[in-house]
Amino acid sequence: MIAIAKEDKLTLTSNDLPIASATGARLAYAALAALVAFGVSACGGANQNQPQTGDSPPPLIERALFFGDPTVAGAQISPDGELIAFLKPYKGVRNIWVKGVGDDFEQARPMTADTRPVSEYFWSRDGRYLLYAQDKGGNENFHLYAVDPTAAPEAASGVPAARDLSPIDGIRAVVYDLPKNDPNSVMVGLNDRDPSLHDVYRVNIATGERELVVENRSQVLFWSFDLSGALRLATRQTESGGNEILRVDGAGDLVSIYTTTLEESAFPIRFHPDGKRTYLVTNKGDDVDVTQLMLLDVTTGETELVERDPEQRVDFGNALFDERNDELLATVYVGDRQRIYPHTDDARAALERLRESFPNGELGITSTSADMSKWLVSVSSDVDPGTVYIYHRDSGELAELYRSRPELPSEHLASMEPVRYTARDGLEIPAYLTVPRGVEAKNLPTVILPHGGPWARDRWGYNPYAQFLANRGYVVLAPNFRGSTGYGKRFLNAGNFEWGTGAMQHDITDGVKWLIERGIADADRICIFGGSYGGYATLAGVTFTPDLYKCGVPYVAPSNLITLMESFPAYWRPFLQGTFFGRVGDPAIPEQRADLEARSPINFVDRIKVPLLVVHGANDPRVTQIESDQIVVALREKGHAVEYIVAPDEGHGFRSPENRMALAVAMERFFAKHLGGRMQESVSDDVSARLAAITVDVSTVKKPDLSASANAMTAPLPTRDGSVIEPGEFTYAVTLTMGAQNMDLSMQRIIGEGEVEGRKTWRITDVVKMPMGEQKDTFDIDRQTLLPIQRRAVGMGSIELDYSETAVKGVMKGMGQTVDIDIALPAPVFGEGAGVIVALAGMPLAEGYEAVIRQIEPMTQKVFAYRIKVTGSETTKVEAGEFETLVVEMTPIGEASGSSVMRVLRDAPHYEIQGEHTLPASMGGATLKTSLTARK
Repeated sequence: MIAIAKEDKLTLTSNDLPIASATGARLAYAALAALVAFGVSACGGANQNQPQTGDSPPPLIERALFFGDPTVAGAQISPDGELIAFLKPYKGVRNIWVKGVGDDFEQARPMTADTRPVSEYFWSRDGRYLLYAQDKGGNENFHLYAVDPTAAPEAASGVPAARDLSPIDGIRAVVYDLPKNDPNSVMVGLNDRDPSLHDVYRVNIATGERELVVENRSQVLFWSFDLSGALRLATRQTESGGNEILRVDGAGDLVSIYTTTLEESAFPIRFHPDGKRTYLVTNKGDDVDVTQLMLLDVTTGETELVERDPEQRVDFGNALFDERNDELLATVYVGDRQRIYPHTDDARAALERLRESFPNGELGITSTSADMSKWLVSVSSDVDPGTVYIYHRDSGELAELYRSRPELPSEHLASMEPVRYTARDGLEIPAYLTVPRGVEAKNLPTVILPHGGPWARDRWGYNPYAQFLANRGYVVLAPNFRGSTGYGKRFLNAGNFEWGTGAMQHDITDGVKWLIERGIADADRICIFGGSYGGYATLAGVTFTPDLYKCGVPYVAPSNLITLMESFPAYWRPFLQGTFFGRVGDPAIPEQRADLEARSPINFVDRIKVPLLVVHGANDPRVTQIESDQIVVALREKGHAVEYIVAPDEGHGFRSPENRMALAVAMERFFAKHLGGRMQESVSDDVSARLAAITVDVSTVKKPDLSASANAMTAPLPTRDGSVIEPGEFTYAVTLTMGAQNMDLSMQRIIGEGEVEGRKTWRITDVVKMPMGEQKDTFDIDRQTLLPIQRRAVGMGSIELDYSETAVKGVMKGMGQTVDIDIALPAPVFGEGAGVIVALAGMPLAEGYEAVIRQIEPMTQKVFAYRIKVTGSETTKVEAGEFETLVVEMTPIGEASGSSVMRVLRDAPHYEIQGEHTLPASMGGATLKTSLTARK
């Protein structure tokens, strides 16, 4: 669905951090289906344009040739084969351009004039529109825009007007499908109703009108359409973190047809032309390791093997389908290099023709016309970021379209070699080694480059950072440590719960030792540099193996695994059980929370001995700036050397060439200072100014107030299980104290089954008797999730509230006044009062348990966050009897709004036995003491 200019990436990936391998791969295949993209490699021979070994180092290559925008990138041919769209700078910023197939690039016309670089775009089915995704400053709230390439440019911008097809603030649009039978439509997911889930809409590209196809009330992560554009399948995560594929029946009902465990994966990639089956990539089964391509009958759930890796070494890679008849043309596997397997005579003939012209490069079919007569073919290698050709399939004619970086001197670049080394427990670790050109591979300064993800992998090919560092004289090792994808589920699952102090980090450490033992790396001149998970591995490396490295560059790096998870965006929540909670640890489980703390570098700053260059994007939604701020402050306070770069207009990785260039200068100087490599002295005024602008004076960095962090307002709510709730009747003695005055009350609480508009609920009815009358408060919460649905209270006043995951609306009446309630929710909340108390009863409470919760305060119409902590256990005696209880403290995070200390049943359901509640200031700051007097 969306093309990504790969040369602009570090080792961050599109699925970096939030998404497990199965989910990330599924999203990658969604993009593949629209792009018709695949890669193939030729057999044997030297790399195309492979430089010859020299006797002296090559000349220093200008930084801009690595990190400036490519001359042209990301070309895609229109469905009718008449136009070429591509990316290149317009007014200094990467934007979309269009030219005729036979025109020169000088005749191209700009289509967009965005001030933030465009990276992701595609043609509509009929080629009438260009569609592209754009966020703001790296916040990843992507909107989908449409441009008519035939429209006249506007005078002010010089480009045709772009229309936002998802014009809702704060949402993230996801493209699911471009229906063949309805080329003026695009199937889009929008999370405006629920920030954590996407409802499906059919959007008219010409008018922007939206038609709701299905409201996502079933925790669906991804939707699949057949070749006629009909919604057929849904994929969601099971409670245990596995995958579940469901058939979408006519009435919108979901029927489970295929399930996997946390340690397995399965995802549909494209429907078969018969409409009855879908191609499925899966590794389900105890006797299956690598993923394989199957056909799944969506009615019966039966599967049929299409293909597995003939060498039984790696996971299924990807596939090419014929856009004319949807026939499977070829499959690809990625080991050390890619391997291609044609499935039709047509595909075999075409690939043989391409191999005749390009016997040694990596080939990729990046785009085709709808009739498959014209292909855009990219040819790349470790020393060439890519040359693109137009291939006329019928005649076999090839014509060069462009080189992405024509001034980059491939003859001076270094080769990347696939290598293997053995980890301490005997597991073989695949990696890629880049040795500087023209020098003996002996006792060289070295940079370790762990990839992001971590559920991703490095692969052979052009890597701008590896080549830049090699040109400066550094050996670069990129290890595919366990937990990386592509090498089978045993290799992937071997990384579960092995972050930081475990085998994932040991694999990186063992790679360093392998380089030292082979005499390649100078043991006294080794640094580590990585982004996202690679940044975490960088911090873990300098923290937990402090004598191994000379310096480190953590880039958008988590330093605290607890605050990392508590800050995840709302739309990550459905993924967490199958990713972070299931593979790293759940902070709501005391034992796992302690383990996460033991793997968090922020807690062991005293161990760090080496200088760091910390890098972050201020708008990063995945790893917030708090992660870098807290490690910088901790290092500063300990007197450690630390430098800090923060780009205010970036998110999870730097996209703009100005920021990438400035970072390259900072890194080059940092590595030269600590490793002694080569450095380009000249720096342009513009780059110098930008580097100065994004360099932070570490003395000015404030220690984040984590207890008052805004992250608490969007952090995932803690795990809870509505099935443990049991019906019951409870009577409490209640004492209300305000100043010197006390008032004795009584309350009866009844918990029973209910239903609201077809949704099954736990209905909590509180009847409070007081001197001035009786108040009845009825709260319905979802029977499974324990989230609020509606509240109705009558007595001295009345309350009517209706809850969704994005808003609370209703009315309050009392003392002759009426107050309308309309509270926008940045993330779901628990019900206030009895709602949250019963929700607590379904949480996995135990000594040491901590979690963040939220509830509204109707009087002030605000959302407040609280920290829940189980501080101990004791025997509690009340009028109703003697109970074994847990002591639960509920304290406000940030703005104060009441607090509580409760004794609740030790065993689930954790009903309240005794409590002391300080009410919000809006209610006079009174205290309310409760004590159980009877229970049925």
